[in-house]
Amino acid sequence: MAEPNPSPLAAEARRPLSPHLQVYRLTLTMMMSGIHRITGMGLYLGTLLLAWWLIAAATDAASFETVSWVMSSIIGRLILLGFTWALFTHMLGGVRHFIWDAGIGMEHPEREYLAHMTIWGGLALTLIVWVIAYAVR
Repeated sequence: MAEPNPSPLAAEARRPLSPHLQVYRLTLTMMMSGIHRITGMGLYLGTLLLAWWLIAAATDAASFETVSWVMSSIIGRLILLGFTWALFTHMLGGVRHFIWDAGIGMEHPEREYLAHMTIWGGLALTLIVWVIAYAVR
């Protein structure tokens, strides 16, 4: 006797379940993927600040003075510090993806190393730029 055709629901029940976020153990590489996306959004917002600065510089001295006052305040400097960090972290994340596109660094220890270098490199480059900026000032 022939086997009855299984219903689509029965076939669906035998399929492996999709893992949920609770199943995954969050790795550094996964976090860096999220940070890369977040820094990209932050760079978009920072570009709006750059446009504000350029428009104020092209408009008149009073507008430029207002932007300069906002950006030289503590909040403004923290925003600029975050923008600088986002710029370098996003750039190094892009370099990390470029390395992966070349087929290099795909093993677990190499991925972790590249993630650490992205973090520490972004912090180091931000520190270097800000130290130079304050030294020249």
